[in-house]
Amino acid sequence: MQTEMEDKDEVEVQMAPLVDCVFLLLIFFLVATTLKKIEKELPLELPEASAAISRKVVSNLVIISIDADANLYLGSEPVEQGFLQQKLREIAREDPERRVRIDMDREAPARAFVEVINICNFEGLKNVGIKTKKPDAQFG
Repeated sequence: MQTEMEDKDEVEVQMAPLVDCVFLLLIFFLVATTLKKIEKELPLELPEASAAISRKVVSNLVIISIDADANLYLGSEPVEQGFLQQKLREIAREDPERRVRIDMDREAPARAFVEVINICNFEGLKNVGIKTKKPDAQFG
């Protein structure tokens, strides 16, 4: 059965599906950019270094963070010392030359730093560095 279209019926573009697609794209890009910078979420006050070497960021870098209360984080996930040692053992088995970076709060106890260094050394990870911030410019 054929229906007749009158001239006064206009074809309209539905906006609701278009708005849904735009919101989905917006949510996708917000989530994608948030996941990439997850290590920067830890509130650490890094120590200043009087002399430091800038290094290129490595994609397979292992980041261990120590906060002011001596809590340990692997990436951005809180971990216990035993679990950290187990994960570092697995990493050392895969690639003993893998780079490990320690992000440590300036108020963190030195014993927490020494424990992490000892774990890395015990598991055979020798390429270990510490992240510092650049000193503030002082004019005399």
